[in-house]
Amino acid sequence: MKKIYLLVLRSYLGPLIMTFFIAVFILLMQFLWKYVDDLVGKGLEWDIIGKLLFYASFTFVPMALPLSILLASLMTFGNLGERYELVAIKAAGISLRWVMMPLVIVSIVISILAFFYSNNVLPIVNLKYKSILYDVTQQKLALNFKEGVFYNGISGYVMRIGKKDPDNVTIRQVMIYDHSENQGNTSLTIADSGRMEQSRDGGFLLLTLWNGYNYDEKVDRRNEAKRPFQRTHFMEQYRRFDLSGFKMSRTNEDFFKKNYQMLNLKQLQHSRDSLNKDLDNKYKDLQTSMMSNYYYLQQAKFTDSLVKLTSTSPERNLLTKYDQSMRMRVVNFALSSARNAKSNIEYNTQMLRDKQTLLSKHNIERQRKFTLSFACLVLFFIGAPMGVIIRKGGLGLPMVVSVFFFVIYYVISLTGEKAAKLAVLDPFTGMWLSSIILLPLGIFLTYKASTDSPLMDADAYRKVINRLASFLKILKKTNEDAE
Repeated sequence: MKKIYLLVLRSYLGPLIMTFFIAVFILLMQFLWKYVDDLVGKGLEWDIIGKLLFYASFTFVPMALPLSILLASLMTFGNLGERYELVAIKAAGISLRWVMMPLVIVSIVISILAFFYSNNVLPIVNLKYKSILYDVTQQKLALNFKEGVFYNGISGYVMRIGKKDPDNVTIRQVMIYDHSENQGNTSLTIADSGRMEQSRDGGFLLLTLWNGYNYDEKVDRRNEAKRPFQRTHFMEQYRRFDLSGFKMSRTNEDFFKKNYQMLNLKQLQHSRDSLNKDLDNKYKDLQTSMMSNYYYLQQAKFTDSLVKLTSTSPERNLLTKYDQSMRMRVVNFALSSARNAKSNIEYNTQMLRDKQTLLSKHNIERQRKFTLSFACLVLFFIGAPMGVIIRKGGLGLPMVVSVFFFVIYYVISLTGEKAAKLAVLDPFTGMWLSSIILLPLGIFLTYKASTDSPLMDADAYRKVINRLASFLKILKKTNEDAE
């Protein structure tokens, strides 16, 4: 038995590691394709890009691990079945359950490690990944002047360079609009040629301009009609532009620490308790304010001469006792009170809805810590019996079958999570929906593989169809004889 267990483990661990890194690599390429516009052309240093990809790869583990377990288990038992090793093992009197036992233990260990990873490692990785990604997306594009194109990357200025010499330093036909005073196109500098360099620390752009003009239109705020125009000629002029906005600045990670994706179970529980307490207080405040006299049409006493009506008064319309101006004052006051009440209710309702959504996201994240571990077990019990049934190894048919089942798992998971966020399902049901649906399928496939049921045998299905056709013919003939 020990040799059989070692054979199965060696056959399983190799494909598991290989498929895991392949899945992470594919997801990483998808990430690069998604954020390529935010990474290219910003002059990012290689260590920033390397850190971003490093932390991003760790965030793909919850998706890559179940897929690799599904594919590796299917490939392992598919290879054993294709090489008739399973037939030899069964001929020796060893059942499939005992053959699967070491891999079941390995899957349980992986599930436990996956839980600790989700609870302890993934929040830290999400914090690093989200903070770097935020800084990268907020980073400005690198300084890049194109010939004949206006460039507004430098704050407060719009520049146009007609032509750049091959040395990328000498520039010609320079045009600079100065918007630093927020007065529009009132200040313009034109030069025939110039020299463009950066300071040694890269913090400033240094321009030396030759043979040009400064056009300045003065604006008198006290008299808009007076707009004096000034033109000055220069032979040489020096300009300096601040480039500090182009440097990569890191945001303090403490700003992201309170996000639900950066919390472990203990922190999530504390945050959920705070949100529940806050929600209870908001509900009580809203209920108290709705029951107060503020939401009722108050009795209007504008002057001492108003007539006080009793419940026995024959007048049905209270406003008939007032003159026209008093009626308008009463109606406007009532409308103002109603509008204020409506506005207050809408504001509090939206605030409560937002807090309820945030609480649902916390509950969803809490359930996610457990669903990854259980999904690894469920997909193992789908992949292993499917490998026994199809009896095909390699990356051909097993890859197709694995992708098919994984797509089903992923679509159901996304649907359940979306329904939980929209409060269509509670967070527990939404996050466990895929496991609830696929677990019976795994049990069914394991039973069929253990009993050597011809689940993928076309001849077996052909026999069933022929029997059903024969039964229908006999039934039809019996009905005709009865008539």
